[in-house]
Amino acid sequence: MHLSPPPAVAAAAVPDDAFVLDVREAHEWDAGHVAGARHIPMNTLIDRIDEVPHDTRVYVMCRVGGRSAQVTHYLGQQGWDAINVDGGMLAWEAAGRPMVSETEAAPAVV
Repeated sequence: MHLSPPPAVAAAAVPDDAFVLDVREAHEWDAGHVAGARHIPMNTLIDRIDEVPHDTRVYVMCRVGGRSAQVTHYLGQQGWDAINVDGGMLAWEAAGRPMVSETEAAPAVV
């Protein structure tokens, strides 16, 4: 069965006050992420699903958009208003959107 692509939005169009769900692995998150984003690695989402709000649109982010597309599709099936951030953190960085890191180094997408 082929899944149609989930709803998507360009990184440059994500509202500044959006709820961003980052589904990348810890080392990717530590290197650079959206300030204020919620970090729930894709492989832990089922166990941590209660951390994803139902009362707001969820912008799902990964490095390039593949993992986030899967998560967006899953959340949509479960009743969330979820939208994939097209191009992920690479597009976010390319659009000049602000990033923070959990290390002493400047934020970067790895």
